[in-house]
Amino acid sequence: MTPTEHSASAAGAWPALRLAIAGIGLVGQRHADAISQVPGLTLCAIVDPSDAGKEEAQARNVACYGDLQQMIEAEAPDGIILSTPTKLHVAQGRQCLDAGIPVLIEKPLADDLAAAASLVERSEQVDVALLVGHHRRHNPLIRKAHEYITQGRIGDVRAMQATCWFYKPDAYFDVAPWRKQGGAGPISVNLVHDIDLMRHLCGEITSVQAQAAPSARGHENEDVAAALLTFDNGAIGTITVSDSIVAPWSWEMTAHEYPVYPTTSQSAYQIGGSHGALSVPDLTLWTHEEVRDWWTPISATSVLRDTSDPLINQMVHFAAVIRGDETPLVSGREGLRSLAVVDAIQRSAKSNELIRLEEGGANVALASMREKKETKMTNQAH
Repeated sequence: MTPTEHSASAAGAWPALRLAIAGIGLVGQRHADAISQVPGLTLCAIVDPSDAGKEEAQARNVACYGDLQQMIEAEAPDGIILSTPTKLHVAQGRQCLDAGIPVLIEKPLADDLAAAASLVERSEQVDVALLVGHHRRHNPLIRKAHEYITQGRIGDVRAMQATCWFYKPDAYFDVAPWRKQGGAGPISVNLVHDIDLMRHLCGEITSVQAQAAPSARGHENEDVAAALLTFDNGAIGTITVSDSIVAPWSWEMTAHEYPVYPTTSQSAYQIGGSHGALSVPDLTLWTHEEVRDWWTPISATSVLRDTSDPLINQMVHFAAVIRGDETPLVSGREGLRSLAVVDAIQRSAKSNELIRLEEGGANVALASMREKKETKMTNQAH
């Protein structure tokens, strides 16, 4: 049974869920399209103060609000999807949680690690579901790769290599000048997607050592970076990212997931184990035909998997979480752990120091948040 068929079956026993979307840009529109393809779900409102947002709401025949709280009070939706700018995620996420409404927040969870930790802690305090939109985990090819690895089909994972190279045109930066500023380079903007999959496939990351190079275009941020990662199972990972390299090796160009990107037959990740290796997303399994020996023939096997839209799968899952049938695949704490690794890469690239993480960074983030609170209270006392 496909995820959509499963949703249709569930929808027959439940009233339709009413979902709202805050932020109806390109990503928000994709979420709205996904909602329309899942039986038992309906888009009830859009929150977007722009003229384009109002036009999109009119085209979809739903109410449009300029303010999230106003929409919550007027519509009381069953769930909310936040696809607004990252800097708004924490404040808006808290509004949803305080209203008792499950929320799916687009990645990254926040632009500040301590603030993200506070949001996750709030979700756990009020016991309201907080999901992070790392939709790649809902892709059948990632499910199959995860299955092969956890079943030991490649033996013990010893290394993973991820490549995230592409060329963003000058117009990409010109239409949004903030993309040229410090903190808006490919480490913060792009890497969180790949780091999340590295964690999902190979386990928690315990330390980071990174370097970055200044933008060749003269921007304030980096345009190429690399990191050496250690996993709690003893594996070593490497990842490189650049938005100024012409290359076919990125998730967008290899996963055939989003039609706006041209496709290639390459892969972006290689995962090496003691009995075999797996390339992703082409899902090719490499094993020696006889014994594990580099002088014996090695063969490639294409791994079969289902095909379905991960965004639709994610929406089906969100509905199941709202109904209480499933627990979040990518919870707020999971999103926090991936964000903590990216934060560590940024800090290491600036300091050239090894950064150690505890529990994937979640505890580090919470400790940092509490330290700030204690410092503030101490200062106020004096």
